[in-house]
Amino acid sequence: MPASTKTRPIAKFATAVGQCSAQAAVYGKCIVADYNDIHKNKCGEEFAKFQECVKVALKK
Repeated sequence: MPASTKTRPIAKFATAVGQCSAQAAVYGKCIVADYNDIHKNKCGEEFAKFQECVKVALKK
């Protein structure tokens, strides 16, 4: 298969992330709401939804 027709993994990932812009926006807003108080699992629920969206998009 020629390299030009084969999807590179990073390109596939970028496309999947692009399909989850709504979830990414919610997660981003959660993080910047109080960026001085960043800690492990801050906005964990929002991140989990974003992560699940990306996983589903990668399977398509």
